[in-house]
Amino acid sequence: MTNKIKICVCAVSPELNSKVSPAFGRSPYFLIIDSETGEFKAIENSVLETGRGVGVGASQIIVSHKVKAVVCSNFGPNAFSVLKMSGIKIYPATPDLTVKEILEKYKNGELKEIKIPTAPGHFGFNRGGPGFRRSLRLRRRFRRRGR
Repeated sequence: MTNKIKICVCAVSPELNSKVSPAFGRSPYFLIIDSETGEFKAIENSVLETGRGVGVGASQIIVSHKVKAVVCSNFGPNAFSVLKMSGIKIYPATPDLTVKEILEKYKNGELKEIKIPTAPGHFGFNRGGPGFRRSLRLRRRFRRRGR
């Protein structure tokens, strides 16, 4: 990819070596990355611990940062719709990959855009499993360290 764009990768911690978050709306962090320079900004998901509607709220955060592509493990139907209507390309990733690995795959054109949601509605709502609870613990740990 030679186009310089902003790409968002959902992450469990605010670092490039972080693993990809298992669910878009419940992702603790969004890493907004310049695809050309690799510079990034970590944004805390301010709607993470709210009740329903986190997918739409998280989508609005992404749209406000004017990204052109977003990568995460799973996207629910509401978040998917908001992102698609905003013209943002959506790419899936497995949670075992790091943000750095995702960025390389994106640059090499190895990611395939998805056309339908990858998770049912309310996927992350008390169903995020141990990975989701681990994400919350990591987020709290990073807050205590002042990161």
